Amino acid sequence: MSNHFTGLSLGPPLGDQRLDLCDLYAFQSPADPGRTAIILNANPSADGFHPDAIYRVNIDTDGDLLTDIAFSYVFSPVKDGRQTASVYLAKGAEARSPEPVGTKIVSDAEVSFGARPNIVEAGGYSFFWGTRSDAFFFDFDGIKNLFDTRGKRNFTEPHLTPGKSPWTGVDSNTEANVFSTAVELPTSELGGKTIRIWGRCSLRQDGKLLHVDRAGHPSVSSFFNTDDTKEEYNASEPVNDRERWLEMFIHLMGHTGDYTREEAIAAIDAHGILPDVLSFDPTRPAKYPNGRVFTDDVIDFRLAFLTKGACPPDGLSPHTDTLKVFPYLGPPHEKKN
Repeated sequence: MSNHFTGLSLGPPLGDQRLDLCDLYAFQSPADPGRTAIILNANPSADGFHPDAIYRVNIDTDGDLLTDIAFSYVFSPVKDGRQTASVYLAKGAEARSPEPVGTKIVSDAEVSFGARPNIVEAGGYSFFWGTRSDAFFFDFDGIKNLFDTRGKRNFTEPHLTPGKSPWTGVDSNTEANVFSTAVELPTSELGGKTIRIWGRCSLRQDGKLLHVDRAGHPSVSSFFNTDDTKEEYNASEPVNDRERWLEMFIHLMGHTGDYTREEAIAAIDAHGILPDVLSFDPTRPAKYPNGRVFTDDVIDFRLAFLTKGACPPDGLSPHTDTLKVFPYLGPPHEKKN
């Protein structure tokens, strides 16, 4: 849930958990280094995908921050505990349409609600959609100790007490589930160099398609935006990120880490924070910020970035229920009565 709390007042977009993009991962397949896995998670309530939404993985293969490959996932309503998924694959200029366009390569496949994943193979691609164990680990009570979230601040007001750690040492996410979308494809289709990936959730409402959430870098949208900017940020496009958001990021970092303007720009550039997309060079091992794997402690990474190293690490360990085979996330936890 590193992209969680992106709606107003630390809630989900439009108040609907189904529209909440939680995490984006990209890494080489452990079983076949010639294949790349991209996982986009949503809905921490794990009760289904929104039938009027488009969940989309955008891939830029040539560095212009425009989509060159798009996987669009659309879903039927949940009925009698079942739901189906369809996938559209678009390439080139067609991929830049926000609609689910291109070739429909999967039609009405079963979404997985149980422990056994329904894996669908189509044209060299592997797909999965359904409830899984959430791999993201974080100390939520520690986060609440660290930030003043009153009013519209959200997670933009850290207050560090010298010599005192905010962390409780308790992982708040050990029993959490998430609704996951996963695709694995031949790495050769990605152009053989660094790609840029971002997730998008759009909702069809009153005849219009609203961009309600996006996911790129972990814990950027959540920790850089107040209520005043969240909805615009969620709707904006990466190609415009630097022009629109650079000054806001510089201002925030001056407050959170006493960065000078020059230091803030240098740090943003060194980590590729703007544009807010996940970069991945498949010729190098995946480890954030080169892609992202389940063992990356992205909360430690982001808070160290924001505070210029002043925030101590949280001391948590990665979850151990992830898999070495597709769809990589572990079986869902049973819901407690």
